[in-house]
Amino acid sequence: MTGPLWLWWQQGDAVARGTALLLLALSVASWVVIVWKIWFMAASRRRVPQAIAAFWSAPDLATGQARMAEGDRQQLVAPMAGAVSQALAPTGSSGMALSGRAARSVRLTRGLRQALQSASHQLQWGQTLLATVGATAPFVGLLGTVWGIHHALATLAGSGQIGIEQLAGPVGEALVMTAAGLAVALPAVLAYNLLGRAAAQMEALLEGFAHDLQAMFGLEQSGQAQQDDGMPVAGLPAGPMDAP
Repeated sequence: MTGPLWLWWQQGDAVARGTALLLLALSVASWVVIVWKIWFMAASRRRVPQAIAAFWSAPDLATGQARMAEGDRQQLVAPMAGAVSQALAPTGSSGMALSGRAARSVRLTRGLRQALQSASHQLQWGQTLLATVGATAPFVGLLGTVWGIHHALATLAGSGQIGIEQLAGPVGEALVMTAAGLAVALPAVLAYNLLGRAAAQMEALLEGFAHDLQAMFGLEQSGQAQQDDGMPVAGLPAGPMDAP
């Protein structure tokens, strides 16, 4: 096997080879994340609005939840409909956890918050890796360049012949590592910015849908004498008040 890359690999030391392997690993990891997130965001931007529209066009909550589950394969908005169903489900006040004793609006708010956090985690997945690659890859390449120049100067000093002709080749090969680091970092930085913007837009859409659900199903009717499940209204005693 011959070629400039193979010749450089044979002549390089452990530091140069390790730097090259690290840049290769960073590049492969970043491109895997980029390809997956492009597919995920493209599918989400197409299916989430359709799932929301199908939910609001349903005649009842159960039908809307079923339609949303069919269209939302990424599970970004379907858990919000599930949170509404759980909040509206009848619960007993005795022998249950504190989370079930809360008012309907409190249970709905908690469920929607958990669903939003889960969706945000999916949308932001891989962003930390892209930011890390974009920030560290140039410095890894610079390390390879500095070490390569040092190795070339040490080799030329040992030979006793130092000239521009002898120095240009090794220094040029060492500068390739800086170019490689920039080539690894640039796609990661661009993907981080573009995909981060797309994720922020999707999160805004999900937050708007959660706000609509909270406004429609979370507000208890005014003038209601008691809460669901036989629990007393906050601030009033459970039994009848004694006359003074």
